[in-house]
Amino acid sequence: MRSVPSWALLSSGCAPVVLILGWLVAASLQGSTYDPVAQTISVLAAPGASGSWVMTAAFVALGVCHLLTAYGLRPAAAAGRIALAGGGAAALAVALFPVPSSGGSLRHGSVAAVGFALLAAWPVLAARPGRDTPWALRPAPSLAATAVMALGAGWFLLETHHQGAMGVAERAVTTLQSVWPFVVVLSCLRPAVGPRDRRAGGDADRRPGPR
Repeated sequence: MRSVPSWALLSSGCAPVVLILGWLVAASLQGSTYDPVAQTISVLAAPGASGSWVMTAAFVALGVCHLLTAYGLRPAAAAGRIALAGGGAAALAVALFPVPSSGGSLRHGSVAAVGFALLAAWPVLAARPGRDTPWALRPAPSLAATAVMALGAGWFLLETHHQGAMGVAERAVTTLQSVWPFVVVLSCLRPAVGPRDRRAGGDADRRPGPR
């Protein structure tokens, strides 16, 4: 199993930090005119918003973090790494095509939807079988992560349709999607115990001690 460079821990760990700090700072700059429960974080990056530069910078930083993590996550299957990188590119596109100050935007909505889909799908696409595979890249945890993210995306769509708590749903989904790469990298940095290691440990336990 190929190793993960230590800098991938930094890139993956910074992703949720820059995202959450970005929307907290941008919302504070926007003031009481912004409703974090009912409005999405993309609204904070709209032209004319007081904290648009903060949220835009957060989207850019998030995209760069995902791209770097995808490059360094060597134990993951190639399809998953490509999907994660695609999610990072989508974050950069969200910054490039912000939501307008009023009305909707097909370009923004399209790249945001693609980003949601790629970041939800990448865990199961990155999965590998085998006992020596890091636990977060094994099929069961990967499928569970994708399923939870897909359910979260469905919740967000439902809230959007009913004009409900869109902001809460989006924050929940994006937080999970930004944290999971960090979890995967952590699991890769922890040495896996394979059958050979277990046999060696068992042999050592059976060796007679000094008399």
